[in-house]
Amino acid sequence: MNKTPEEIIEEMQAVAHQMILDDLEENPDLEFEYFDCSCCGKSKPYAGSIKYGEYRLCNDCVVLAETGFALGKFNDVQVLIDAMEDNRLEEICSFIKNEQNCNTELN
Repeated sequence: MNKTPEEIIEEMQAVAHQMILDDLEENPDLEFEYFDCSCCGKSKPYAGSIKYGEYRLCNDCVVLAETGFALGKFNDVQVLIDAMEDNRLEEICSFIKNEQNCNTELN
């Protein structure tokens, strides 16, 4: 039986959520360790993240990647990385603006 796209998305979300729980069970400190996601550019917890080659994706982007793979939308994470370029740039610009505002307020 073929799964509907909705069923695939729900399954991927459940798997990704379980990845977070498994990571936290194995190492509770991961809840407080963050990294900048190679896909969305946001600072996200290590728990539930996955490394795809040279890229580390947050749990939310893992769901996007694995859903895209399962639905046959793409077969290489680079396609998703490229598609998310505007999101990453927006996140970087937002970070820079916030840093400038903080520095201005301190002076």
